[in-house]
Order: sequence, then structure tokens, then C-alpha cells
Amino acid sequence: MSPFKGQTGLKRILNAAGYSLDGLRAAFTGEAAFRQLVLLNVVLIPLAFWLDVSPVERALMVAVSMLSLIVELLNSAVEAAIDRISLERHPLSKNAKDMGSAAQLTSLVVIGLVWAIILLG
Repeated sequence: MSPFKGQTGLKRILNAAGYSLDGLRAAFTGEAAFRQLVLLNVVLIPLAFWLDVSPVERALMVAVSMLSLIVELLNSAVEAAIDRISLERHPLSKNAKDMGSAAQLTSLVVIGLVWAIILLG
């Protein structure tokens, strides 16, 4: 058992919420890509509610839009961990960072495909 896992119950939930907010704050202030994706979501999510689509289609449009934020948070976390280990160039570090980038590209393609399929019928 990890010594960092000492809290239980409501205290643990409150701590976790604080850590999550810290992570969102760090991503927003330190990652330009995250800020760009937030801006994209600020446009796409209201647009999903404005468009004449079914509730299920709207939910899908919002979900895939938010997926890009989740993927960027994970990508940024991988990059931070790799950089923490070493700033030295290493093929495995490059692979890890490139795979995170590929995951983000894939999530953006999913957004485009889902939105196109719904809007173009």
C-alpha cells in the first residue's frame, strides 16, 4: 500500500477534486494545445445545442468534442513524465511522445468524422 494513499471517504474525494483542478489549471496555463482545444469546445458544444439534431446525436457530438480534452490531458501527462525522467533525446521517449500526439490526432479525426456523419446524414 502506498504511503500517499492515506485518506479515505469524503476527505479523499475532496483531495482528488483539488488535484483534478490543479491538473486542469496546469494544462490550461502551460499547454497551448489544451487552450486551443478548450476554445474549439467553446465553439462546438454550444453549436451542438443550436443545431437541429436528435438528443442522441447531440450527446455524441458533445462527447467526442470533450474527448479531445481528455486525450490532450493524457498526452500532456505523458510528455511531463518523460521530461521529468530526462530531457535527453531517446528513441523510447520520442515514441512515447509521438504516440501521445497520434492519439490526439486520432481524437480530432473522430470529432470530424462524427460531426460530418451527423450533419451530412
